Amino acid sequence: MSRHFTRRGVLRTGAVAAGGLALPTYLRAQESGYTNAPQGDTVVLGFNVPQTGAYADEGADELRAFELAVEHLNGEGDGGMLNTFSNKNLDGTGILGKRVEYVTGDTQTKSDIARASAQSMIQRDGAIMISGGSSSGPAVAVQALCQEAGVIFMAGLTHSNDTTGKDKKANGFRHFFNAYMSGAALGPVLTQAYGEGRRAYHLTADYTWGWTQQASIEAAMGSIGNWEMVENVLTPVGAGDFSSYIAPVLNSGADILVLNHYGGDMVNSLTQAVQFGLRDRQVNGHDFQIVVPLYSELMAAGAGEAIKGVYGSMNWNWQLQDAGSQAFTRSFGEKFGFPPSNAAHTCYVQTLLYADAVARAGTFNPCGVVEALEGRDTPGSLEGIDSESNTGFLFDGLGNGQTLYRAADHQCFKDVLVMKGAEAPTSAYDTLEIVEVTPTAQVWYEPDNPMFEGGDLGECNPGA
Repeated sequence: MSRHFTRRGVLRTGAVAAGGLALPTYLRAQESGYTNAPQGDTVVLGFNVPQTGAYADEGADELRAFELAVEHLNGEGDGGMLNTFSNKNLDGTGILGKRVEYVTGDTQTKSDIARASAQSMIQRDGAIMISGGSSSGPAVAVQALCQEAGVIFMAGLTHSNDTTGKDKKANGFRHFFNAYMSGAALGPVLTQAYGEGRRAYHLTADYTWGWTQQASIEAAMGSIGNWEMVENVLTPVGAGDFSSYIAPVLNSGADILVLNHYGGDMVNSLTQAVQFGLRDRQVNGHDFQIVVPLYSELMAAGAGEAIKGVYGSMNWNWQLQDAGSQAFTRSFGEKFGFPPSNAAHTCYVQTLLYADAVARAGTFNPCGVVEALEGRDTPGSLEGIDSESNTGFLFDGLGNGQTLYRAADHQCFKDVLVMKGAEAPTSAYDTLEIVEVTPTAQVWYEPDNPMFEGGDLGECNPGA
């Protein structure tokens, strides 16, 4: 076994052929019947996140969480959520007794670069599982690559309906919630707060997440609050200056601005909308309001005063008081000096869920892992939901309460948080407050829901 380090000091492994020439690990693994079958006493995971670009803050926090998860799997630190996870298959001895190592890549929030980075991890570094995200475009692209290559993709932060809708894959799994769930959770809260019959102007990130987020909010608010969409304007990721997009809102007759933006783009567009005086206006007899459907703590901190009173939704928040959330927040805070974001949470959880599935399956073979994550060994279902599709891998103790990895589409179902910008934050870390914990039954949908139609999971691909 030859070993070499990247400039970032991440350990990589490779096979050595006769004559001393290094061969890609995946070629040697063909003898084992699946791609990158681990050799020796280590296993390599690939963490692919935006380290530059508009979503870099989320990517940095994801990497922190991945690092923490690997430490806990290897028996370092306080164990975090290993102590609260309902499954007790992980004991700090790595995964199936193999020490966990990892490699990283920068997606730059670009699908082609994300795919190339993941491919390098698989072919050069022998990664047997890829995780990461912060943008649904790269996530969808990498998920397709992992399906082709025969490795598992444990999606990080990806919120587009398409990830587990028309672009779902048998080798791919998403713990994070989606745009439909945001709409279902926000609809009743926004209607109660702002009333029925409002007129909404949408600014929408021009890629798969923005499209499905806009469609989900429009549909939810149309059916629940009888809101009318005045205009939907697509904006490029990383635009920076959104002044030219915000100015037309002033004369549009809209009394709500919906910012289907994320990361640095949301910080910029929200800040500029407030600077334009939108929140000081009255239109159609209403106080003008701004809605940000998808929130993160990092975005809220970046937006500062502009975030006060603005509603949005989240997958998880460090202020939750369940044992799992407290354990993770404590571990993360002690290591890095501040609370984790919901991007960090989902990446940490996905790493543990993958390791647990391998342990339950007794193999790294992706087809065995798929069966374990689908709950074929111990099928479960969520309480209070009467549906034939309510079956999969049921677990608890990872910060969102009882959660189901649904077998039909590899989407996790759990409670969703409705958030609001805090009026009197005490630090940069409590700029958001939890308004409502929306129960799973309210955000449930059937696999053939029109917003998720098309696509086919297909069959697990073990690769080699």
